[in-house]
This record gives sequence, C-alpha cells and structure tokens, in this order.
Amino acid sequence: MSGHSKWSQIKRKKGANDAKRGKLFTKIGREITVAAQGGGGNPEDNSSLRLAISKARQANMPRDNIERAIERATSAAAADSFDEVRYEGYGPGGAALLIETLTDNRNRTVSEVRSTLTKAGGNMAEAGSVAWNFNQQGIISVDMESDDDPDAIGLQAIDAGAEDVVDEDGLLEVITVPRETDKVRQTLEDAGVHVSAAEVQWRAGSMVELDESKARSLLKLIDSLEDLDDVQHVASNADIPEAAFAEVET
Repeated sequence: MSGHSKWSQIKRKKGANDAKRGKLFTKIGREITVAAQGGGGNPEDNSSLRLAISKARQANMPRDNIERAIERATSAAAADSFDEVRYEGYGPGGAALLIETLTDNRNRTVSEVRSTLTKAGGNMAEAGSVAWNFNQQGIISVDMESDDDPDAIGLQAIDAGAEDVVDEDGLLEVITVPRETDKVRQTLEDAGVHVSAAEVQWRAGSMVELDESKARSLLKLIDSLEDLDDVQHVASNADIPEAAFAEVET
C-alpha cells in the first residue's frame, strides 16, 4: 500500500505545482461532463458528479469551468460525447499498466497510447491480461494537521462506511468501496477534516518490485501517458523504490 500512497501524493503535488494546470482542468472537465451525462446535471441527485465537482474544487478549478462542463452534458445542443475506454499494457520491468481514457476518437487514442508505450520499451496487452489484478477502490486522502488525531479521524471514516484507513508519513488514506466514496468524503468534510483528494481509482492486488533504473523509466512512462489529452488515469502494480520517488519529487 505504501507505493500506492506515495505515488498518489506525488501526483497531487505535481498537479498543483507544475505547468500542466490547464490540461488538468480539461481532464477534470471531461470527468464532470461524463458524470453529468450519466446521472444528470444536478449534483444533489448524482454522487458521481458531486465527486467530480469536489475534485475540481480541490484542484482550484474556476467555477465557470465547472458550470460549462455540466452545460456541455445537459444542453439540448450538446455536441461533446466521450467514450470511457480502458487499455492494458506493460511497461519497463514487466510492470502492468491499466490506462483509463475518455475519448471522442478511439482510433486517435489507441494510436497515441500504443506509440507512447512502444517508445518507452513497453507494449499493449490483450484485454483481460492485466485488468484481473486490479480492483476499483474509493481513495480519500487526508493531509494531517499537527493537532489532528489520526485515530479519531479513522474512527469517523469507519463509522461513515470506510473499509480501511492507512496512516503513512502524515498522509491518511481512507479506503472505501466506490459507491461510498462521496458519502464518506462528505462526512469527513462536515466534521472539519481537511480532505485533499477523493476519487475512485484502480489499485493492484499483487505488486511487482522494480529496481531503481526500471522504476525511473516506468515513472517517466506514466507521466508521458498521463500527459496525453485523452488519458485520465494510469494505474500500475509496480512497487517503486523510495529513491526513485525522491527523484520525481525534486
């Protein structure tokens, strides 16, 4: 679990600090649009939309952007239509990759994903060859303040429906089944807990250990994949050495 937690923490820092904020807003906007298309544009009646809007707010996405994304899904003249497509592949060291996309052109997306994998020494995999090792989980990240009691927050989360709580280096991760993610997030926020991120992710069961060289190459590949316009998330079963993570943080 530690590798999962560390990588999630780094990705949030990168999203907040690097020059990719505009691209991040575009990706979150697509998530909002798809959520609204699937369950309607009223957040009170659509937990997936509430979760996507929460993610947008945590990324400091302007309110106008959020409203436009909902309008694209609910307008009578709406032209945007995105398909949720998942690709499977392998990266350096044989690490498995599960690549989630939202696309309006499948041919373009699969071509870009395949090209990015190939350039990094990876390859596409057949459907099902990777996905069997991954399960969807709701992940709620809490950045602990100095006076926070992790045990008390953990109990609040469990009482609200969480399945597990992991405390590592000042980062508390609350694990839920996907359908309970928004409810647990809202309960914690109502109690004054600082939730820094809440989303449904694919997480691997069995992990593969990589040496530092392979780990660095894999992290670069994941960054390249997530830089593609149509790629929303990339999950891996790689157990990354701490030293490789340290290079990504700097």
